[in-house]
Amino acid sequence: MTKKIKYSTIITLVLCSAVMFLTGAGIASEPKDYETIDKSPSVKPDYTDITIPPNIAPMNFSILHQAKKYYVKIYSDNASAITLTSKSPDVIIPIKRWRKLLDANKAKKLYIDVYIQSENKTWQKFKTITNTIAPEPIDPYLVYRNIPPAHGQWYNMSINQRNLTNFKTSLILNNDYFERGCLNCHTFCSNNPDKMMLAIRSSKYKSSTILIEDDVVKKIGAKFTYSTWHPTGKLIVFSYNKVRQFFNTAEDEVRNVIDLDSMLAYYDLDKQIIKTIPAFTGKDVLETYPAFSHDGKYLYYCAAKKLWSDDDDKLPPDNYNKVRYDLVRISYDIEKDSWGLPETIVSSEKTKKSSLEPRISPDGRWLIFCMCDYGCFPVYRPSSDLYLIDLENAQKTGIFTPQKLSANSDQSESWHSFSANSKWLAFSSKALRPRLTVTQFSYIDQQGNSTKPFILPQKNPAFYDSFTMTFSVPELVTGPVKNTHEQLARVVRGSKKIAVDMPITMATPGKDKDSAWQERE
Repeated sequence: MTKKIKYSTIITLVLCSAVMFLTGAGIASEPKDYETIDKSPSVKPDYTDITIPPNIAPMNFSILHQAKKYYVKIYSDNASAITLTSKSPDVIIPIKRWRKLLDANKAKKLYIDVYIQSENKTWQKFKTITNTIAPEPIDPYLVYRNIPPAHGQWYNMSINQRNLTNFKTSLILNNDYFERGCLNCHTFCSNNPDKMMLAIRSSKYKSSTILIEDDVVKKIGAKFTYSTWHPTGKLIVFSYNKVRQFFNTAEDEVRNVIDLDSMLAYYDLDKQIIKTIPAFTGKDVLETYPAFSHDGKYLYYCAAKKLWSDDDDKLPPDNYNKVRYDLVRISYDIEKDSWGLPETIVSSEKTKKSSLEPRISPDGRWLIFCMCDYGCFPVYRPSSDLYLIDLENAQKTGIFTPQKLSANSDQSESWHSFSANSKWLAFSSKALRPRLTVTQFSYIDQQGNSTKPFILPQKNPAFYDSFTMTFSVPELVTGPVKNTHEQLARVVRGSKKIAVDMPITMATPGKDKDSAWQERE
């Protein structure tokens, strides 16, 4: 062995020993003499009384009790228990043992025992934490946007993907690649990462839509905002919005957004043309947030009366806080390319709330949407909650009955998506930080009940204490987006594009042809 290799080995061993000494981590026998504490331990994140996927990454947490030493036992009916002892309150779970434990105990309980040792070496044991391992997995990837808490500049925006079975995160696209323009509104066809749409806003490279189909990346020379794929993958319905941001001075949430004008249209992928929907011709109606049903026979969307004139330049216009959207659907026959007539299924006159962001589960059973006090942007409305409609029951009775999900908090919930098996809901929530959204997950059972939500697990339990970016628009997908950010950036910056003509510009023809900039948290 050379001196260089020998010294390198010694240094490595010393460093490893130092790390083990500092953390005090290891495996030890379960304390036999202890005092029982008649309460559950306080842990952060709050991973207690929850239902978790059998393929989720280790749910590392911190014990919020001061102690000289900590002992944790994680176990279920089958497989070996995970036991950890440490001088640190941070519980870092070995990923291989965690996977083995969860995989062997689907549809069973998961127990966590927490012991703490005082300075006089006396052990205390808290009440056992009891969680449930669901029988069904969650989609292995989550695609989301990170954006800083800024109001007037687009900087350091990125679309990322996270492997939910571990902690690996990779970049899909960052706006540094195109002069810090805006990127948002990522949409997938039936949870398929090989069929993706991404909206781009750039003063230098203009507004466009990036389309990914089976590794082929194309740029469409038109801006799509909120979009939905037909399940066949043959067309995309999108909204075209004139969105403006303004600020409040007398509310807890100072930011606000208004949609001054909007309309729906659709893009035929085979013919590479944009078409309008005959029923949407009223210039006094705002139409937005399209979502196809699982079979493509209905398009759900949100519609509201426009309460100001096109010549009103005031921001915000009068009556902006009186705009409330109905939840509407319209039938569609893809074979004939024909549309029916709009049918209101949730009326704002009855709810006295604004209905927004409908999403339908892949099995066609559930419709989940937001309701808030007014407006078009629920993420800025603390009153925004998620509601569920049983579409199977509605088909039998003709009555669409919204039920508030128990997964809601007293802060805003919005931007939700289903897993491919319809069992898991990912959504943006401000429950943890009222100024920044985080991604939470909840299990939806056969009766449409939602379980207590849990936050996206991170390797470092204290991650959310210092991370000051917003997690926005979480979309569950069945695999990774394979295209590299360099490949996507070249298409964004390139001159090659599919030229399309917009047959009508927003609800008001001919105005603001390239100013529909989208603010989206």
